Amino acid sequence: MMHGLLKKIDSLIGFREASAHCDVPCGIYDPHLTQLAAHTVIRMTKLIKAFPEPTKNEHVHRIVRYTQVKDEYAELCKHELRILFGDYFKEKHIQEYPELPKLFVNALRLASKARQEINTEASNELLTTVQKIAEIFWKTKGLEPVRVKSPYPTGGEMVLHK
Repeated sequence: MMHGLLKKIDSLIGFREASAHCDVPCGIYDPHLTQLAAHTVIRMTKLIKAFPEPTKNEHVHRIVRYTQVKDEYAELCKHELRILFGDYFKEKHIQEYPELPKLFVNALRLASKARQEINTEASNELLTTVQKIAEIFWKTKGLEPVRVKSPYPTGGEMVLHK
């Protein structure tokens, strides 16, 4: 019923067709949050694994908080990956970098595994995969990717650009 009403209004007023290129203005995409989230997952995983057996309620509370943060940042990483793959990367990028879809699927699966488990290997692999995506991202922008030591307690690197 509503569709028919809109058609009648359109025939009277004559709406112009509108289109949008992406969800946010071009140039706002950045893989920084995916890397930050992966570093956080690594940090929380290390804190959980290093914690002694919980003997007091405050210990249990702390482990629950670490786990919640780990899970939130794994989900943030997945969210940012979906935006990059769905909104930024185009068919021309996939043709130039055919490994992109597999990298994204792998990163999404690793982030899920990092949520489901307390798994240092999966957390580290998540960061490595996200960094590969970041390198390709900067190349598609015509910028040279560089790895720099991160200031985070994870001791890892961040992929930035020159």
